[in-house]
Amino acid sequence: MTCQVVYHNGNCLNTKKAYTNTCRLCIEVCPYQAISEYRQLDAQKCSECGACMAVCPSDGFVDTQIDKLYEYLEETDEIRLNCPKALPGGFEIPCLGMFDIDGWVTLILWAKKKPVTLVTGVCSACEDRSACTVSVQAFKQVHSSWPDHAPVHIQVRPDDGRDSKGIEAPKSFKRSFSLDNWRQKSMKQVEHWLPNLTADQTYPIPKSRQGLLQALEKDEDEKIPFRVLSVSRLCTNCGVCASICPQGALQKTEEWDPDPAAKESPLEDKILSQRLILEPQKCVHCNRCLDVCRIEALSYSTKMLNYRFLTGKVLIHEGSPLYCKQCGKRIFDNTELCLVCSTSDPKGRSSFFL
Repeated sequence: MTCQVVYHNGNCLNTKKAYTNTCRLCIEVCPYQAISEYRQLDAQKCSECGACMAVCPSDGFVDTQIDKLYEYLEETDEIRLNCPKALPGGFEIPCLGMFDIDGWVTLILWAKKKPVTLVTGVCSACEDRSACTVSVQAFKQVHSSWPDHAPVHIQVRPDDGRDSKGIEAPKSFKRSFSLDNWRQKSMKQVEHWLPNLTADQTYPIPKSRQGLLQALEKDEDEKIPFRVLSVSRLCTNCGVCASICPQGALQKTEEWDPDPAAKESPLEDKILSQRLILEPQKCVHCNRCLDVCRIEALSYSTKMLNYRFLTGKVLIHEGSPLYCKQCGKRIFDNTELCLVCSTSDPKGRSSFFL
């Protein structure tokens, strides 16, 4: 049987924007060492536990049935998900390990409107229990920041062969997925045979985030916990965080000195003000902006956001770049002089203090 987990090279953060600290979350979390250093998936080793999907922030690894899962969540009147080790019924998922934070929030949002039940085998006796552990940790993070959320029910009903009836699937759901024309239908069939043909897909927002937004849009007044980037007063307005963001979630806008004489000056052009704009829906919390900020002016804080703020653009910082008071060159520390001017002889000789 063909492995349903595929690698989307264009979605990988390492492909989107080069960075010194290469992301290796998928490699490190895989309990079967099925992912090579070059992100090649060994289908013979892969159990489709979903751990790589849960930790990957940008859908580098994804299940080919993920779109059908979110269609099921929306269309059925009663959500029932079961793992392969449990009695069949509803929609079968590879493992609880596939759910990241966004996935759990999505299930909780749907639980406000209709019953949500996860049917599992005995996870402690399953060979994929390490993947389940990753997902459970994600759920605990959601629960700690949103303790009064709607309940998601979990039933342990292993398929041991003694109960052949299983669990009756909700009758309201019909597996009918509309296709525009015969070409799309043919492509769907090819994808079913050879899932790796779709491994070159690239999209800016991960499927789990898309599913979350889809559920949240149903009630625009509903608020969910979301980690939002904030900027402290230590910020020197260097703009490196926006430049390093692989998702384009951070953007900077600059206002230059309109004085024509400034353009003829031998000194650097003066930037009067600089703004940092955040698009929360694009942020996948990869922490690259935090890692690259040398003065540690960035941090995450959990806030309750509704659909409008999550899909909008938020001004998180506005300030003016710093320039050396002696030579006029731009500086990136909270000081008055650049490194050269602060270490040189006051009379102008090119001598430095050691």
